[in-house]
Amino acid sequence: MIFRSFFAALGQSGDPRFRRVLALGVVLTLALLVAVYAAFLWLLNALVGDSATIPLIGEVTWIGDVLSWTSLFVMIVLSIFLMVPVASAITSMFLDEVAQAVEDKHYPHLPHITPVPFWDSLRDTVNFLGILVAANLVAILLYVFLAPFALFIFWGLNGFLLGREYFQLSAMRRVGRAEAKRLQRKHILTIWAGGILMAIPLSIPLVNLLIPIFGAATFTHIFHGLVPHAARTRA
Repeated sequence: MIFRSFFAALGQSGDPRFRRVLALGVVLTLALLVAVYAAFLWLLNALVGDSATIPLIGEVTWIGDVLSWTSLFVMIVLSIFLMVPVASAITSMFLDEVAQAVEDKHYPHLPHITPVPFWDSLRDTVNFLGILVAANLVAILLYVFLAPFALFIFWGLNGFLLGREYFQLSAMRRVGRAEAKRLQRKHILTIWAGGILMAIPLSIPLVNLLIPIFGAATFTHIFHGLVPHAARTRA
């Protein structure tokens, strides 16, 4: 079901409505990635001075690297880690529009629903983002002490966290917050596996720019696969 959901999401990339959201999502993802990267270099500058040495990258200077061509390479490498919070933010921004496009094409029998209120969506976004950042900061210790398994730890941790976010936001549109959490607990292994499927390409530079939108579409299909009669509106 997970792979079927993913390929169904890919298959809709030619849909003009979906393509518009995808293009906008990629542009904003790139913009957010640049902003997060600039904030990261600013933090390095504040903590260690005008330059710092990063493994696999070498010396990074704040002003020089932001304005130089080397900055592009540095950002591409760091995007493996920086794309996780960026993907979380982009998913929260576009999920409702992506999910509606998916449902209009694949589940046209479902009744129309009103979008999740802006402040509820913002609260969930901030909560998810905080958990993602905190968990990945703690995981840095595991990456250092268990270096041969670092990539698998990254996939497993962020697959769990992103899968949880993708599914809850998808489910909340149809069944409300409380039922979404119940379904999340019930289907946690499936959701985790789907999240890992999203986390793996997040670690591939450039490809990871597409994942927030395709992830939102994939988890819309996963939700309807797990809850095939989710036709009622939120409580």
